[in-house]
This record gives sequence, C-alpha cells and structure tokens, in this order.
Amino acid sequence: MKVLGAIIAGGASSRFGSDKGAALLGGKALIDHVADGLRSQVDALIICGREWPGLTSVADRPAPGMGPLGGLCAALHYGAKAGYEHVVTAGCDVLPVPALGNGTEGAAVIAGHYLFGHWPTALAPMLDAHLSAQTNRSMRHWIAVSGAREVSCDTAFHNLNTQDDFLLYSREQGLAA
Repeated sequence: MKVLGAIIAGGASSRFGSDKGAALLGGKALIDHVADGLRSQVDALIICGREWPGLTSVADRPAPGMGPLGGLCAALHYGAKAGYEHVVTAGCDVLPVPALGNGTEGAAVIAGHYLFGHWPTALAPMLDAHLSAQTNRSMRHWIAVSGAREVSCDTAFHNLNTQDDFLLYSREQGLAA
C-alpha cells in the first residue's frame, strides 16, 4: 500500500499572531517537528496550503481559504494522481504526531483531533462534490458525510493555536521557544 503524508498548513495563524508553522521549538520550526513525526509513516510527504523548504507544496483545492478541507482535497487529488492509495494527514500545529493507520482500511480520524487522519485517495471526487455543494466546510461534517471512523488514541496531544499554548508546551517539554 502506497501512502502519502500531507501536512495541512493553509491557515492564517490569526490566534497565534504570527506564522505558527515557522515558530521555533527547541531550535526547529513547528512544521519540521510535524514532518519528522509523519516521515517514518509514509512513502512521501507534501505540505498543503503554503510553501515550505524541502517539501513539495500543493495549493489548497478548489481554492485557498476553504479551511482544512481545502488542504485535504488537495492532498487526496495529488495522491490519487501520483498513484498513492491513501493519504495520512496532520495539522501543522499539533504535537506529538501519532501512528496514523498503517494497515488501516477506509477513512479514519483521531477523535477530537480531526486533522490526524487516514484517507483513501478514492474519496477525492466525493470531497470535490461536497465542497462545491456545501456551505458547511467543517471537518466534523465531512467526517460524517464520508463515513470516516473516529478512533481513540491515548496520546496527550497539544494543540498549539496561541502563543500561550506554544510557550506552555515549550516549558513542559523543556525546549526553548
């Protein structure tokens, strides 16, 4: 099974106040921490919604500003066109990155952390149709429509949406921000 990894990173970082993906955690950008967590699980790795050194960048689809589903749609289409059967996704702002579905069949997400997901690329046309017909672009709604399973995970995740979240996590991990 050929698996593509995709970092969903097209957000504006408005709650963070600056580019959170580039924020340094222990001397390394947050996006690079996420990339390191995904790299061993996939055959190739892309980033959706922005440019990043060392990663293939894919524009959100069908257009920027569609939230995480725009990044997921881009990843599914890129993966399908390149011959991948599945896409494993992670947001650019949540650590640690868990194991995301080696051997998983069908679509699945981690309960409460929906950008951590395992998606068959065959869902690309369905997501296109969903995005063109819906005004509801929430991940929760797409999860219900697509039939993705929510799976539990015992990992304590840290969503680094604000500077305070980031600083607290940095201190907890003993890393200089």
